[in-house]
Amino acid sequence: MTAKMREVEAAAMKLTVAERAELAGKLLLSLDLASESEIERLWLDEAERRLNDFRQGKSHGTAAEEVFRRAILEVS
Repeated sequence: MTAKMREVEAAAMKLTVAERAELAGKLLLSLDLASESEIERLWLDEAERRLNDFRQGKSHGTAAEEVFRRAILEVS
């Protein structure tokens, strides 16, 4: 998180619950306006973050067989 983001977050947390809810709504709506290239960049950033977490041992993988087993159980 950048220093600017921490600053904005700290300011936002000082708002009332109603003000934070309004701000959150506006921020969520702004995501709908993202271009296709921006959405692709965000997904790539997320994939890189997850890969870094995996490489640093902060998360672990799940075998494909387990993923498919769970998916089948969810559908059943």
